[in-house]
Amino acid sequence: MRTTLETVSCGELSAVYRKDDETGAVELVLVPTARIDDVVRDDCAAEPLVQSKIVGDDYPFGFSQGRTMRNAKTVTDHMSYGDPVVSRNASDGSLAVVTRIDDARGWHYEHTLTMTPASGAAEIRTAVVNESNRPITLEMLSSFTLGSISPFARGLDPENLILHRLRSTWSAEGRLLSQPVENLELEPSWQKYSANSVRFGSVGSFPVREWVPFAAVEDQHAGVTWAVATTHASSWQIEAYRRDDGLSLSGGIADREFGQWTKTLAPGERFDAPYAVATAVVGGVDKASQVLAGNVRKDLKLPQSEAHLPVIFNEFCSTWGTPTERSVTEQLDAVKALGVEYFVIDAGWFDDQAFEAASRFGKWEVSATAFPHGMKPVVDRIHDAGLKAGIWFEFEVAGREEPDCFNKAEWLLKRDGLPITSGNRRWWDMRNPEVREYLAHKVIDFLKDNGFDYMKVDYNDTIGIGCETPGDPNASLGEGLYDQIQASQAFFRRIREELPDLMIEICASGGHRLVQSFMEIGAMASFSDAHECDYIPVVAANMHRMILPRQSQIWAVVREEASADKLYYQICSGLLGRLCFSGDPNGFTGRKNDIIKEGVAFYHKAAPVIDHGESRWYGLQLGSYSRPVGWQAIARVGEAGTEAEGRTLVVLHTFHDAPSVIDLPVLGRVVGVFHRDGIRVERSGRQLRITDLSDFDGVAVLLE
Repeated sequence: MRTTLETVSCGELSAVYRKDDETGAVELVLVPTARIDDVVRDDCAAEPLVQSKIVGDDYPFGFSQGRTMRNAKTVTDHMSYGDPVVSRNASDGSLAVVTRIDDARGWHYEHTLTMTPASGAAEIRTAVVNESNRPITLEMLSSFTLGSISPFARGLDPENLILHRLRSTWSAEGRLLSQPVENLELEPSWQKYSANSVRFGSVGSFPVREWVPFAAVEDQHAGVTWAVATTHASSWQIEAYRRDDGLSLSGGIADREFGQWTKTLAPGERFDAPYAVATAVVGGVDKASQVLAGNVRKDLKLPQSEAHLPVIFNEFCSTWGTPTERSVTEQLDAVKALGVEYFVIDAGWFDDQAFEAASRFGKWEVSATAFPHGMKPVVDRIHDAGLKAGIWFEFEVAGREEPDCFNKAEWLLKRDGLPITSGNRRWWDMRNPEVREYLAHKVIDFLKDNGFDYMKVDYNDTIGIGCETPGDPNASLGEGLYDQIQASQAFFRRIREELPDLMIEICASGGHRLVQSFMEIGAMASFSDAHECDYIPVVAANMHRMILPRQSQIWAVVREEASADKLYYQICSGLLGRLCFSGDPNGFTGRKNDIIKEGVAFYHKAAPVIDHGESRWYGLQLGSYSRPVGWQAIARVGEAGTEAEGRTLVVLHTFHDAPSVIDLPVLGRVVGVFHRDGIRVERSGRQLRITDLSDFDGVAVLLE
């Protein structure tokens, strides 16, 4: 049985705190506010607010080791729960719920949930405070836990729950994978003895690799979906766990088994786990994921230039890492009249080799061959053209062709006492104050001295399982990795403090750092390294479940030899986020020039909906990205209370073997279209009908 201790609501989301009358454990049940009265489940073990494992305590039983560290003796025998304490902020309508969990051996946990009308999601934070007279070592600590899923049913409730996850790999980020929990063997055994767990995540400093740090569980019968996301940018894990009829979700820093993480707290020390984001919505995974992605909006501090979503030109796909003063001048002359507002000089300004072969990272000195007059005259020319100037850095690494940096062992991350080396890269130890001051001169002073308005920060390899901590031989590799990334992000924040108007773009071999802790720092992010692929719109649509479209920078590469009609496909891909041109200077002429101007004008009309809306997916589920078949449409409905209210943007792409006619259940009067000649867009009853389509068409329609 359960006793409800507290119920708090903020908008459409409510948090119910319940105590298990038998064990005393306190659990958190998130539900849509409209469905509070439908909560019935009380026939499973309560999911504790915190999952923890202290070295020396017994490990969990039920065939658990190597599969999960949840529900060890640390949790089942030593946690004593206080009552949730609610505080409300009358000025902004936000609230916080703090629950203290004591361990009689001398330490306690603090579980804090915060909700605000500015977000449809809750943030969950967990801390440990060691008040004992001896050190304790954690080998697992959750950022969040949710249990009793689904609370709208009792018993097994078979073939109802769906686990949604997002797969991710280089240049193909964010593929939705939806599986019945039975297919993952998340059913209780006949004696409810074995602990069945799906533990997944990413190990290293690419947090969006193999998996996106996201999970959702959908109750198909109730029409409700729970979604969770970790936010830190180092090794993470999420677990879906079931031992009885209730399903639980938990996650945070990858634990000792999964990510080689332990953390020792001396007497008086405190450790705050990275925060997580969670929600429960009436609807499916598409809605729930967008609620989580939208949580970052309340924390964005954007330069004024970002208010209207300017179009970008990045020269990378023009020179492939060999920019010169001459190439910038030629490209600038080609694009300055097209409505582009940012001009970004990408990788290679410090080197004379194509980027794939380059490894001159660390000194960050302008190439005298490529830029014989230095960088300032080039920036001035960009400014004189009425554009803002951007530059590329990968400042967290040292390259093999800069031996003074590559071999500066006392400044480099180490494992087994040796610098961690991957290909031609080693990593600066961002925890080292000498490294930070060196980079402050090489990066921040360079930006100031040359008058740059924009910086693209790339990151093109992963540290792996972790690194040593200088002066602390007992620190785990996972702890070293976590501290390293926290130090990197602190340096990013220093850049923002010293250059508050600087536009920062986050990149990590495309989309490998698309997590909320980085999306709070950067105004934009590279969505992917998919530069010229047919499946660009597929990945661009995937991004709507991961980050805000206003932060998702999408390539539209113009080639001189390509047909003009291909531009409709490419520009429509950019309409799924932030439009970024690149390509051949001679390609921006003639009919292509006219199409680009038309597309940019349409983009600006659609920008309020790109910025503020809810996206809905239509079309066939794709198998192969390399040879996509069928079609895809995203209908983005403008958010109430914003400039986008009452407007809808439809972006349609066809692939191989596409139908010639597509009907979409989208309402509104057509007020703008962008497509090649020969395509027709018209209303047909309550449907939007698009006809005379061919393979690899791009169509955009604005309705109100």
